[in-house]
Amino acid sequence: MDEVVGISFQKNGKIYYFSCNDVPNLSLGVSVIVETEKGEQYGIVRVAKKKIDEKDLGLPLKKVIRLATENDHAIYLKNQKDAEKALFEARKIAMRLKLPMKIISASFMFDRSQLLFNFLADERIDFREMAKKLAQIYKTRIELRQIGVRDKAKEIGGIGPCGRFLCCSTFLTDFSSVSINMAKNQMLALNPTKINGVCGRLLCCLNYEDLVYSELKSKMPNIGDHYRSGEVFGKVIDIHPLRGSIVVQTKDQDQIEVVNEKWKF
Repeated sequence: MDEVVGISFQKNGKIYYFSCNDVPNLSLGVSVIVETEKGEQYGIVRVAKKKIDEKDLGLPLKKVIRLATENDHAIYLKNQKDAEKALFEARKIAMRLKLPMKIISASFMFDRSQLLFNFLADERIDFREMAKKLAQIYKTRIELRQIGVRDKAKEIGGIGPCGRFLCCSTFLTDFSSVSINMAKNQMLALNPTKINGVCGRLLCCLNYEDLVYSELKSKMPNIGDHYRSGEVFGKVIDIHPLRGSIVVQTKDQDQIEVVNEKWKF
């Protein structure tokens, strides 16, 4: 069993697991310097130390190098400030080269071994000339990564149709697959203005209740089924999973709501 901690490099960013490497005091919220494939990185402990079986680890884990010092934090802040300037410079270069792209963010690795830019574009972009110019200015390896509109919403933030701050920019660390079948399963009107988020894609929160709806509906008759209970006999024309009820239309065209405790959550 290996001891690992979960670390993110950005606020509400994806959580990656690293070997504790016998580094002491790896408590929640502590700043650390870790080893990554691209160089050293400054991160925050988001998942407390725990043990995981080696067979569940997958690829060999990178290590926590040490706890971050005040000097490390000062370097991290300087990197962020320099990255903001690099973002402005990259946008100017993209305009001069007439590249149809929108550069969203820039970030340095802690040891400045790489400068990463995230951008949006409707098609593939030949950014080799831009990368060359940026490398000449910043004397480090340049990576430009094309991201999607969901990533953009996470980066920028905003208010969702529920009136709360976007889930992706507050607590979601990864994007799960969302399908139109989830909206259908929850019997929502398939109106894009109702089921799409500010990013224009299906609401991430459709995931939250989908399993509950599937479980409740598995206990109930389907719409179109014939239903008989006591004196009630007819065709099921509607179901209300959260209420634990169905609506039955009799041969006399009467509509009767039937509640069954076994169907309730």
